[in-house]
Amino acid sequence: ANTSAFTSSFNGANTLVRSTPKQSTLVMAMERTYIMVKPDGVQRGLVGNIINRFETKGYKLTALKTRMASAEILNQHYGDLVSKPFFPGMRDYMMSGPVCCMVWEGTEAVKTGRKMLGETNPRESSPGTIRGDYCLEVGRNICHGSDSVENAEKEIKLWFEPTEVLDWTSHSEPWVYE
Repeated sequence: ANTSAFTSSFNGANTLVRSTPKQSTLVMAMERTYIMVKPDGVQRGLVGNIINRFETKGYKLTALKTRMASAEILNQHYGDLVSKPFFPGMRDYMMSGPVCCMVWEGTEAVKTGRKMLGETNPRESSPGTIRGDYCLEVGRNICHGSDSVENAEKEIKLWFEPTEVLDWTSHSEPWVYE
């Protein structure tokens, strides 16, 4: 069968529907995850390295932008931490420079994305993970990754307008997925 001409659509429920001209439609457990490079990662010029890790793994970038985070959006994003004593300092740090917001798509993107980032505390992260290779302090751990499919959906809606997240077909899909 000719598998070089895939058509794909993401139905918004973390399922990618993919078909080829000579095959019936396949339903795959594809997910989208939200990955954000924090101000320390942007200032240190690590955005390209982080993008490279996800692309090399086989994930597809469906949204990308840099922006300044506002107190309002950070209060929503980190709603579970707002009452913690460290939150005001963390919020100030997150507003101290640009962040790079990304949406990545692929099989088990949330779970694998978290593994690729490493532990929240970089000193507990294995070499080969993003945090294990690029940072030392938990307060400067260079990136955020969604911790569940549900939170990924919320975070994507918080940081991106619907028109900013693209549905597109990568020519490399047949080389990544069976």
